Amino acid sequence: MTVRNRQPAALAIIVPTYNERDRLSDLIERIFASYVAHAIDGEIVVVDDNSPDGTGALADELATRYRITVLHRAGKMGLGTAVIEGFAAASAPIVGVMDADLSHPPDLLPGMLAVMQSTSADVVIGSRYIPGGGTRGWGVGRLLMSRFACVLAHTVTPIRDATSGFFLMRRALARDVRISAGGFKICLELLVRGRPSSVVEVPYVFVGRTAGESKMNLKEALGYLKQLAELRRFMSQQPRLSQSYRRLSLEELAAQTSLKNRTAVPDPLRP
Repeated sequence: MTVRNRQPAALAIIVPTYNERDRLSDLIERIFASYVAHAIDGEIVVVDDNSPDGTGALADELATRYRITVLHRAGKMGLGTAVIEGFAAASAPIVGVMDADLSHPPDLLPGMLAVMQSTSADVVIGSRYIPGGGTRGWGVGRLLMSRFACVLAHTVTPIRDATSGFFLMRRALARDVRISAGGFKICLELLVRGRPSSVVEVPYVFVGRTAGESKMNLKEALGYLKQLAELRRFMSQQPRLSQSYRRLSLEELAAQTSLKNRTAVPDPLRP
């Protein structure tokens, strides 16, 4: 594990990786550029599952230049466990998750953080399926599968894009959560098992993968159906949750970002 000892960050972004060498450098540069532009004392935790293309070694090299913690795992152990391990390694009270292939826009992170701070939300989700959101570069089949997965998720949560892989949450919320999601839907798992009292969705446009390989397959789809059944069973054993839920427009998101006045913080780049 590569780690730099400093005071706790304000925001930590977890980036699970497997064969993501092609885009990792670009992603890291853009996240830290966004941190600097908005005076965010941020960090990144890269969790690499022993990528044969050298992603882990590249992450170690980037960690000599940026505030990055790199976790090296023995092999492919699932996205859900990667995220939870990343949360545990982070120093910040607010943590987030995003893909390594630039499917999620790094420049939206300051706005999502501003929304979380101004609304006191427990979770802020980047949503493809509220007004202002969308997808780019997807075929009809993949889009229909994604939309259907979100419809099925409405049996356990009102969130429109509960299968999103782009979100921020308060780290304490996930501290005692025992997940069963080895696949993609860690956001859904945390929404149900973490029992957040306040959730906000903000719109963004997902850009389909332009490098690397898509991770979607039939095995993951069948695993999702099993996951939903387990989450419904979990909910049946819990007291009723009173949850505040909001959807923001693009205009409201922009206003949150522009109105947020931050004081100067230490440069998140490694001195």
